[in-house]
Amino acid sequence: MGEPNNKSGNDSAVNYLTMEEVKTHNGSKSTWLVIHDKVYDVTRFLEEHPGGEEVLFEQAGGDATESFEDVGHSTDAREMLTQYFIGELDLADRRKENSKDVLITTSSSHSSWWTNWLIPAFAAGVVGLMYRFYLAETRTSS
Repeated sequence: MGEPNNKSGNDSAVNYLTMEEVKTHNGSKSTWLVIHDKVYDVTRFLEEHPGGEEVLFEQAGGDATESFEDVGHSTDAREMLTQYFIGELDLADRRKENSKDVLITTSSSHSSWWTNWLIPAFAAGVVGLMYRFYLAETRTSS
């Protein structure tokens, strides 16, 4: 149990790990995190983490996706993750909430036109009128 399982028996296949397996790796000797359904062993990175190892310990053994995204990690940080990748979260353990990340669009182009063009154009018109009124007031008071 503490090592990634290759369920297909093929060395080139992805290792699938259950959340139960990930949960057991929540200490300084073995620290695993799940980020976007991928499992990372960040044990070697604990002392190097710019935010301190405590931040990683808080997320150890669990899904750290939200915390990882909230911090706004750089492209370099995201690329560094690849060296700690050990497998993917088992399909049965993937969060159902991931579907909320899907961008929902409307099929009505009228709605899109309204929000994308008319409201900003109206706001710009109001600001322009206010500016003209301000200039007119300044000229008459001088």
